Amino acid sequence: MIADNYKIVLEKVSDSCSKADRNVSEVSIIAVSKTNPLSAIREAYNAGLINFGENKAQELRDKNAECDLNVNWHFIGHLQTNKVKYVIEPAVLIHSVDSEKLAEEINKRAGNLNKVQRFLIEVNTSGEDAKFGLESEDDILRLLEYCGDLPNLEPAGLMTMAPYTDNEFVLRSCFSKLREFKDKLISRGHKLEELSMGMTNDFDYAIQEGATLVRIGTALFGQRNYAVKP
Repeated sequence: MIADNYKIVLEKVSDSCSKADRNVSEVSIIAVSKTNPLSAIREAYNAGLINFGENKAQELRDKNAECDLNVNWHFIGHLQTNKVKYVIEPAVLIHSVDSEKLAEEINKRAGNLNKVQRFLIEVNTSGEDAKFGLESEDDILRLLEYCGDLPNLEPAGLMTMAPYTDNEFVLRSCFSKLREFKDKLISRGHKLEELSMGMTNDFDYAIQEGATLVRIGTALFGQRNYAVKP
């Protein structure tokens, strides 16, 4: 099932790239494996997926300890400073840095492992109170410059979550705003490559607006059963 779903997703990603006159190689799929068992991750890996996203620190820790596959783990959820210790070793990319305090802890833990941790700054482009992330260009710039003095951190780009809606204008506005932030920061001399935005219901618009990482769960694994532990 997952292999068939992956083929469908790949076709949709290709169509989205064509609409935006982009090369499909510019977009990577992060398979959001949260709550899914290792058997599902193995099935997805055998189908060709290598990037997997988890949003719970302990779940990532436990899956990494049990997994014998050569996968790239992405931490995509809100990260508390006291949970950094669980994700710092497995995560190739942390998508959700939103404060100096969190950056300091990641830098410290990465230093203990002689690791330079790649990360994205989480941006709230929707203005929703329930969402985490910075909201202004000044705040993003201030955090980027702060991280520039931390030797075990490497900023790679920006991340956002759009509202759960079918409104194309709202979705595109959230995604284009993140792209504009990135462009402005690059013009100020910051080397940012990644835009992590778009999920199962809206990745078409995200890709058209410049996403390089799309976080797709349901379209690959099916509806989650939160009552079942992975």
